[in-house]
Formats: sequence, structure tokens, C-alpha cells
Amino acid sequence: MVKKDTLIKGTIILAAAALTARFLGLFQKIPLAYMLDHKGMVAFNAANSIYLVLLLVATAGFPSAISKMVSERYALGKEGEARRIYHAALVFGAVSGLILAVALFALAPVFAVVSKEEYTMLSVRAIAPALLVFPVIAMMRGYFQGRQFMTAGGTSQIVEQLLRVGLGIGLGLIVLALDWGDNWVAATVTFGSVFGAIGAFAVMLRFARKLKVQDASTTPRFNGEAAAALMRFRSVSSVSSDLRFRSIYAEIFKMSLPALVTSTAINLIFAFDQTLFLRLTGEFYSAEAGIEALADFGAKAISLAGIPPILAIALGSSLIPVIAAAYKLKNMGEVQRQASVVMRVVCFTGVPLALLFTVAAYSIIGVLFPLPEDGSGPTGSGAVAALAAGTILQITMMTTNSILYGMGKQRISMRHTLIGLVLKVVVSVALAPFLGVYGLIIGSTVCFVVTTMMNLRFINGIVKLKVLGKRWMPYLVSIAVAALGGWGAETGMLSLTDSWIPKLSYFFAAAAASIAVVALYGAMLVLLKVVTAEDAASLPARLRKPFLKVLRIVSRA
Repeated sequence: MVKKDTLIKGTIILAAAALTARFLGLFQKIPLAYMLDHKGMVAFNAANSIYLVLLLVATAGFPSAISKMVSERYALGKEGEARRIYHAALVFGAVSGLILAVALFALAPVFAVVSKEEYTMLSVRAIAPALLVFPVIAMMRGYFQGRQFMTAGGTSQIVEQLLRVGLGIGLGLIVLALDWGDNWVAATVTFGSVFGAIGAFAVMLRFARKLKVQDASTTPRFNGEAAAALMRFRSVSSVSSDLRFRSIYAEIFKMSLPALVTSTAINLIFAFDQTLFLRLTGEFYSAEAGIEALADFGAKAISLAGIPPILAIALGSSLIPVIAAAYKLKNMGEVQRQASVVMRVVCFTGVPLALLFTVAAYSIIGVLFPLPEDGSGPTGSGAVAALAAGTILQITMMTTNSILYGMGKQRISMRHTLIGLVLKVVVSVALAPFLGVYGLIIGSTVCFVVTTMMNLRFINGIVKLKVLGKRWMPYLVSIAVAALGGWGAETGMLSLTDSWIPKLSYFFAAAAASIAVVALYGAMLVLLKVVTAEDAASLPARLRKPFLKVLRIVSRA
């Protein structure tokens, strides 16, 4: 039986899946850093970057739109229309996937010329077939999220990453042994995304069949969901709704265009940075240093800085249908409560990991990635630290965008994001020739700050968010103490273990910094009473009880 998930449970499922996927993605790049030279890493990163952008374009924001539309229909008792919407979305996914897969394969040489990275063409073409399946998978995930069944999407995401990383690395090692060259190794590993797509599609079909059986047991009417999932498209009358595809697409595109802008913002930023990196920073780096900096930026900075926002992505996916249903029923109190809870959870959970990657980037890179042959320290740690620090603002931007989307203010969210993206481009073009990779990172941070501030101002004009109130200053103190403690722990451990084997020294330094950041951050939140019993009550049961117990002990002390 497929069970519905609450906001917190759904968030945990999606966060666990996203976290697993992110770590698997990082795991993939670690052996690649040992298998490939800088050009090979640039080719792999470039192919994945352009693929992710095209994937989001192929789905055109449909998953979020489907999630919102389906949740609204079920809230109003219009199940037939919800199934018809799902059916129409799958048709669009199949067609758009075919068109973009062919286009990416054909235009790979053009991308290589524009980016001044001619060696990327083979990897870009290798990943193109994955676009044939992924748009359909995205539509299915959107429907299941609208029905508040988060397990389906989370499970398919984990299977996708396991196959993508496992088979990709395995085939890459074979090609490496055959000595075909780094370009072929990068392309072979990239082709692992195709295997991941096939596995994820199989998982979604399995859940669709389960949902068909479950729905059939509760209603005598024909259930078109699994039939649609299996691409057995029926006539209008057979899906218990005479809603036309034309009307469905008009409604979806009205919502999905803003969603396209907001959901692709981060991918567009990183695609912009990686595609134009060598052109924008040509005056700052030499040719060889530029390729090395780009490889470090893609393999290390983007990979590690992408981990802290995982919870925000999961929260956004879980939040949209809940906010949409409450807003549709004019239950503004529930809208305010859910949005405020999510913002507090984001504040409490998104910061520690970003802090750790900021203060201990040097040691973390030293543990995970190969060290320079000349015996010098890890490279790229500055870019990792700078980008990780900015992800704290990225998290708030993504979460507030999701709140606006659930409230039906997609165009407002799109407008704010577009303003942020324009500023990103302007600042990056202005600073990159003088600051290199840091100019690009500053441009991204400006985008996050401006978009977040505009989003919060608009949301508070509708419902007053109750995030931390008077607890903001103690919260900032907690962050400062944790950051200083983590930096001190790393610096001290590196000094104590200076004569050790480098990898071992970096490992203990990273471990010391991790313990210091987590312990000090958690302790300060409790001691300064930043986290209250009300906050703890919103946590899952397994975390709620021990946390409430700690709060009671501290209050008695």
C-alpha cells in the first residue's frame, strides 16, 4: 500500500534521497579526480552542467506545476481532472525529451566551441540519451508529490544515482584500462546517467502499479493513473474527465514558466560559470591555470557546496502541495504556520554543514581529493569556502521561492529571480577579469541576497512569517561561536599533526572541525534558548523526544 506523507515526513524522505544522491555524486567525482586530468574533469563537469539545464527546460517547471495542480484538485474532490493533468504531462515529457535529446547530441560541437573547451563534445553527446526518459520521470514525480506520496520519488532518485555512479565508474575503469584516453573515460562515466534514467523509470512504474491497485480498491471508477504511467494513453472519456489537453497545457504553462526560471536558477548560474569561465577569467589566469581552476571549481566547489541546500530542496518539494491546498481553501493561518516552520527548520539545519565546508574546506579537500604532485597543499579550498558560505543565502532564496509558488505567486517569484540573475551576470562579468573564480562567486552571492530580500518582503505583505523573532541575535552568536570553534579546531589539529602523512593529518583536522562545529552550534542553540519546545515539537517523533528531554534538562539548570 502507498501511504501519504506529512510535510515533515515527506521532507525527510526527499532530503534523505537528495542527500544520498549528492553524496553518491560526490563519491563519483572523487575517483574521477584520480582517474582524469584537468581537461577530463572539465569535460565531465561541462556535460553534466548543460544536461541539467536542458533537463529542467525539457520539463519546463512541469513537476512543480503538476504537484500544485493535483493537490488543489484532490483538495476540491476533482480526482478525474487530476488524472487527466497527469496524462497530459506525460505526453509533453515524452515529446520534449525526444526533441532535446536529439538537439543536445547534434549541437554538442557548438557548445564545445562557445565554451572554448573542444574536448567536451564526446561527454556532452554521451549524456544526451538520458533526456529521452528523464522528462517523463520528472512528470511522474510531480504527480506523486501532489498526492503527497514522497517515497516514490525518493526511492527512484536513490536507484538512479546508484546505477549512474556504479555503472558509470565501472565502465570508466574498463575504458581507462584499455588506455583510450581521458576524453573517452569522461564520456563513458557520463553515459552512466542513461543507466540511472532507466532504473529510475522502472521504480516509478512499480509505484504507479501499486497506486493503481490502491485506488481501484477505493473507487469503482476507471483509474487512469497507472495506464498513463505506462504510456497507454486513453481517450478523454476513459479517464473520468473531459478536461481538454489544450486547457491543461494553458494552465500548466502559465505556472511552469515562472517555475522554469526559479527551478533552473542555480543550474543556470553554475552553467554560466562553467561555460564562460575561461572567457571571463582569461585576463586573470594563464591558460593552464585557468583549466586547473575550472576543474577545481566544478569538481570540488560546486560538488561540496551543493550538499547544504539539499534540505531546502526537499522542503520546497514537500511544501508546495501543502501550501497550495491551504491557500486554495483560504486557510491563511495554516499557510503562515507551515511557512514559518519551514523557514525555522531551514535556519537551524542548513547552516552547520555550510559552516563546516567554509571553515574546514582546506582539510576536507585534502582528505577527499588527490594532492598536487609537488607536495604543496590542497588546491581549490578558497573557492569551496567562498561558495559554501554563499549557500546559506542560496537556501533561503530557494525556500522563499517555494513558499511564493505554493501561494500562487509564481510570477512574483520569477520576477525576483530574474532580477537576481541579471545582477549575477553583471557582477560576474565586471569582477571575474580581476578576481577570477571569486568574481563569479560574488556575483552568485549578490543574486541570492537580492532575491531573498525581495521574496521575504512580498511574503510578509501577505502573511507575517514568525521565524525567530527576538532570537535572531542569539542565533547569530551561535553561528559565530561554531565558526570560530571549527576554525580553531582545524588549525590546531593541522599544527599538531604537521609531521604526519598528509592524508592522515587532513583527516583528523577535518574530523576535529566537524565535531567542534556541530557540538558548539547545537550547544549554543540550546543554551541561548534559540530552539524552543515549540520548534522541537515540529520535529519527527524519533528526534522530538530526545530533543525535548535536553531542553527540559537545560531549563532546570
